[in-house]
Order: sequence, then C-alpha cells, then structure tokens
Amino acid sequence: MLAVLNALTLAVRGNPWGITSAFALWGGKAMMAAGIDVSSWGFFQGTNGEALTQSVLADSTSVLNFGIILGAFISATAQGTFKPGKIKPGVAGAAVVGGLLMGYGARLAFGCNIGAYFGGIASFSLHGWVWMVMAMLGTGLALFIRPLFGLKNPKSNDSIC
Repeated sequence: MLAVLNALTLAVRGNPWGITSAFALWGGKAMMAAGIDVSSWGFFQGTNGEALTQSVLADSTSVLNFGIILGAFISATAQGTFKPGKIKPGVAGAAVVGGLLMGYGARLAFGCNIGAYFGGIASFSLHGWVWMVMAMLGTGLALFIRPLFGLKNPKSNDSIC
C-alpha cells in the first residue's frame, strides 16, 4: 500500500513523498511573523523562498502533513485511544529531546524516514541504506536512554503496535 501511495504521490506532485520540508517552512513562516528575516538563509532560496510568501495550503508537503495529522486524529478518535490528559515531565522531556534530535537529523539527512529512507531505497540510492543503518543505531541508543526519562522499554513479548 505504501509503495502504491508513494508512486501516486510522485505522479501527482512530480516529487517523491516528503514530510520535513514543510516543518522548515512552518518554522520559517513563524520566524518571519516574529520579525526575523529568514529569506536570505540558504534553505529559503529559490522555490522554498517563494513558499514563504504564499499560504501553507499552496505547499503540497504541508497539505500532505495536514492530511496525516487529521487521519491520525480520526483513527485515534475512532478507536477510542485519543485521551488527552496530564503529561508527565519525563514523557514531555523525552518528547522534546527526541523531537529536536529527530528534526535536526532529518534536516541533515535531507529528509525523515519517508524522504531519506523510504524514498531513498525506492530510488535505489545508497543514502537510503545508510539512513537505515544509522536509524537502527539511533533506536538502540534511544532504548538505552529511555529509563533516564522514567520511561520503560518494551518487553520482548509486547505486540508490535
């Protein structure tokens, strides 16, 4: 199913499936709204610079991201697993540290697991395989440091989901 959706995305957009470039755009727009001119930054040259002057709804990656977020919300709500509550400090700390590291890594790799890995391997690029090895090493490190944030590691008999 993912291969079909990836091919459909490529056919419709003319670009492979990506996610993280929209976050850079959203951050750039937020910084512009705060009075910081990011238009001279290397990332915002060319097409990315033009996106700063347009609505995020004109950016196909942003629209795909909104669809993913909405779909996840609908799925969690339909399953009854969407239950917002008090967030524990350890969980919040782990989420912030993990999110920052993942975002930084995604920008360094010119994509996240979708753009760098999934798109990379689908296009027979070496960088996708390198990304996979590094992701496995990062997962091992993350499992090692989870207890520092008060989080438990999965048990070997836990389900995948």
